[in-house]
Amino acid sequence: MNLQALIFAALILLFGSCSQDKQIELVIEKNEQISYNYHIRPILSDNCFACHGPDANKREAGLRLDIAENAYAALKENPNKFGIVPNSPSESEVYHRIISSDPNEMMPPPESNLKLSEYDIALIKRWIEQGAVYEPHWAFVPPRKVDPPKVKNKNWPNNEIDHFIWAKMDQRGLSPNPEAEKSALLKRISLDITGLPPSPELQKRFENDKSPEAYVKMIDYLLDQSAYGEKMATLWMDISRYADSYGYQDDNIRTQWPYRDWVIHAFNKNLPYDQFITWQLAGDMLPNANKEQILATAFNRNHKYTEEGGVIDEEYRVEYILDKTNTFSKGILGLTMECAHCHDHKYDPVSQKNYFELFAFFNNTPEKGYEGDVMQSKPAKTPILWIERNDIDQLLTFINHTDSSKIMVSVMEELKEPRKTYILDRGLYDAPTLPVNPNTPENVFPFGSKFPRNRLGLAQWTVDKNNPLTARVFVNLIWQEIFGRGIVKSTGDFGMQGDLPSHPELLDWLAVDFMENGWDIKRLVKQILSSSTYRQSSKVENKNLKVDPENIYLSRAPRLRLPAENIRDLVLSSSGLLVQEVGGPSVKPYQPEGLWEAATSGRGELKTYKQDKGEKLYRRGLYTFIKLTVPPPMPIIFDGSNRDQCEVNRGRTNTPLQALVMLNDPLVLEASRYLASQLLTQELKPNASIENAFIRVIGRKPNNKEIEILQSYYLEELSRFEKNIEAAISLTKLGESPISDELISPKLAAMTQVVTAIYNLEEAITKI
Repeated sequence: MNLQALIFAALILLFGSCSQDKQIELVIEKNEQISYNYHIRPILSDNCFACHGPDANKREAGLRLDIAENAYAALKENPNKFGIVPNSPSESEVYHRIISSDPNEMMPPPESNLKLSEYDIALIKRWIEQGAVYEPHWAFVPPRKVDPPKVKNKNWPNNEIDHFIWAKMDQRGLSPNPEAEKSALLKRISLDITGLPPSPELQKRFENDKSPEAYVKMIDYLLDQSAYGEKMATLWMDISRYADSYGYQDDNIRTQWPYRDWVIHAFNKNLPYDQFITWQLAGDMLPNANKEQILATAFNRNHKYTEEGGVIDEEYRVEYILDKTNTFSKGILGLTMECAHCHDHKYDPVSQKNYFELFAFFNNTPEKGYEGDVMQSKPAKTPILWIERNDIDQLLTFINHTDSSKIMVSVMEELKEPRKTYILDRGLYDAPTLPVNPNTPENVFPFGSKFPRNRLGLAQWTVDKNNPLTARVFVNLIWQEIFGRGIVKSTGDFGMQGDLPSHPELLDWLAVDFMENGWDIKRLVKQILSSSTYRQSSKVENKNLKVDPENIYLSRAPRLRLPAENIRDLVLSSSGLLVQEVGGPSVKPYQPEGLWEAATSGRGELKTYKQDKGEKLYRRGLYTFIKLTVPPPMPIIFDGSNRDQCEVNRGRTNTPLQALVMLNDPLVLEASRYLASQLLTQELKPNASIENAFIRVIGRKPNNKEIEILQSYYLEELSRFEKNIEAAISLTKLGESPISDELISPKLAAMTQVVTAIYNLEEAITKI
């Protein structure tokens, strides 16, 4: 509920319903300009567009309210009346219907179970009085860089971001939190930039640096680490729906992992975002394209493939092009264009014709729908990029491939003769109707004659600075990655049913600034992390909580549980088990027995799960093998993506299973034992070992109460294991990392339990 609605509700309670009209007039200030986009359209969209919106098949009474000329027109059933008459609510049939109490006249009708509030009605009335001015959808208007608003507290803002944030807070009577403690800030930026906790050595270095530039210097240091590219690649793997198998029934292995190595490399190299997108959409079509640029186009080929005998080739070929189209529209443009696959979009100005015009850009490839069953399976589908040893030694040096064998990757390639594309009736592969040519939705940004009508032209259109979506969508993704919620909450839907931006001027300012500064991703990340907004404490003040329970206006730093992959990374890194090797094929860590076997067809290389050994067990979560039909259980329990389609945001659930994983997962127990054994070899006293473990896992020194509780727990467990040596031996032998027989003891078992307890603190796997 926004502040205006809260004030309105308070007024109702205070004065009673007998004078509602006067109260509402108080809420809507006399000179307040009512915006169609920000005030009226959300009301109409939720209550009216189902029957009076873009979908002609569902439209009733011939009345369409999402377009001005239709809304102003005479009604079909009564030509003497008009839906909306600008400046005159009394002559507007829409207004009469929404204030009517007659069940036969009132809108929305009673059977819809929808009802406008008095506040909504007052807004519509005021909007009509002001001329009922329609506006283009905000996301389809090119972003504009306005001057940051002036603020009362000139000492708080650290950069332009803070001016926009403070202005919104001030409007709502909120005030920012003080800056977080130094240890919390270090852990926060380390997790946000690298996905790894800061080492004790890094903590000491930061704590001892008393210079005013210490914080910014640490950001620069972390951005230069290879782990930055791995952290950013995790986000992009969800968008590009990366997996290590084909999906569907047989679900055999494929080798798209060199594409993942390229994404890590691109982020670490700080490839500008416009190039990053261009190479992935059409790297093969660039002049004199090299193998790196072609490899980037594997982005388009990460979707599922069938290897089931008897399927219809054309049916699945069309399915693959649909996936490419939907991934592009959702992941890069932030639009739900898949809704127009079968019919005109019900809410956005995207017709089925528009959809298949976009589809046509991807429809000109020699890709097949079916290449044979699992018995003839190969780890890449046509068209294929072959990567040889000399490629890795010269151009593709970022690919982590230790042997001399060639690698196959599914990539893009253009047919010499364009394939004809048709609108498919109800989206059915075998029901072509009218032919269409490659094009983009006019309402977003006209394609015109500026670009060639092929994938390279589509890429150029996408990153053109006049495209209103691309930069907005990406800066919103990065904002979501850092704050847990985008400025536009519906990250994959910037269309008319998506959420309105909480800070529209800030979103536009960031988007334009991003483009003006060469689409520099590292600069964008540093810009956000350098702000006072980001550096606030996460302490929850009751006053601010009541006004803004969801923390939309960021009067505190959000407390966010780590992404699934980074929970694994934190456990490995803080324990000392992490193998910091970058890139390479995916690995198969511990997982419960029988999962693959219960879901497999019994054919192909992946019919049984063959757990890896040695260092492969201790790689980052980014490299965990993803079988589409049976995704790895630990990441899924912590809301990881199953990667069967493009995803731009993940949910954050809290379930008992998550606690069970942290208490019982073999990796957590092994990491606890490993860290405990490292501490015992230092021959420290128990309380010193406990403090050391706490610092490594939590990122700060424990207070006296915490030390007291953990030391008491250690003594309890030590007593228990001294009475049960077999239990101590069993616990300390968990996992495959080697351990010396001399270390196996009740002391090690007790310290292992203490470390496990620390890993199970909420603060351990939470960014605060």
